[in-house]
Amino acid sequence: MDIRQCSICGANWIDKQHYWSGTGKKGNELDLAGLVCNNLTDEKKQNCANPRLGEKGGQTWAKRLTQIDNALEESKLNHDR
Repeated sequence: MDIRQCSICGANWIDKQHYWSGTGKKGNELDLAGLVCNNLTDEKKQNCANPRLGEKGGQTWAKRLTQIDNALEESKLNHDR
């Protein structure tokens, strides 16, 4: 069994499957890159364990903000009916 942990964010990999550090749930390396790794300082990026570091795609904070804004707008429209 191969187990690795990122010294920067605490993300874990067990047999190459990413698991989120906060929840322990299975994760997606591209989402991890978009939400965490790609936002690190250049110094911290040097020690990042994510093989998808620097790749575009997956979840980002901008995408999540858009999803929240859309849900709030829909909720407002439904409430005004």
